[in-house]
Amino acid sequence: MSAVKRTVLITGCSSGIGRAIGRKLLGKNHLVLGVSRNCAQFNVDLQEFIPLEMDLGDLATLPRHIKSLRTAFPDIDAVVFAAGTGRFGSLEEFSIAHIQELITVNFTGQAVLARELLPGLKKKNRSDMIFIGSEAALKGSRKGAVYCASKFALRGFAQALREECSRSGVRVTLINPGMVKTAFYDDLSFQPGLDDSNFLLPEDVAEAVCYSLDSNANIVIDEINLTPLNKVVHFKKPGR
Repeated sequence: MSAVKRTVLITGCSSGIGRAIGRKLLGKNHLVLGVSRNCAQFNVDLQEFIPLEMDLGDLATLPRHIKSLRTAFPDIDAVVFAAGTGRFGSLEEFSIAHIQELITVNFTGQAVLARELLPGLKKKNRSDMIFIGSEAALKGSRKGAVYCASKFALRGFAQALREECSRSGVRVTLINPGMVKTAFYDDLSFQPGLDDSNFLLPEDVAEAVCYSLDSNANIVIDEINLTPLNKVVHFKKPGR
């Protein structure tokens, strides 16, 4: 059981990394507010879990949803930004709409949510903002120009926000996982290699989140990079 029960908002909680983080925190007796575009994908029958529908890609309605969220749950003292989407290909294969969607979901929507929740977090004696980035934020890769740009933006945002919050009780942490075995790759032309040493599990990232949340309140874990023991990319055959 956790020494300090927290009220944790998790974006992208319906699947993959976000779902694993939600399950892990529920097991540690935290109250979890699980944000996703489709709550039906993950709805745990526990009093400590509250599913909330919100689309970080819809900037027109996002401020209204966040305002209602702040009013309903003033005790939020930790936020895990785990929502994200992926699209890969040469730059000329991206339409303007594709570029906008990727940047909005992976960066702009997260920044808007952070902006709206930050005043409340600063009023707490202890609070955390944990961003789930990517190894794509560390080095550009072929056919990943737009995706890497969105993750580079998130990394720079988290680093700057950490400095802005240094005089408050808000700790800002960035976790950059390598390839994680999730449904993220279902519609992509590649996936992690098939050996267990070629990928991370969502639970590995969830462990890093818990490590950060449970750490001494007087320290900040700025950045955690997680990588598989042996990085291997498996390219799928057409039609699979």
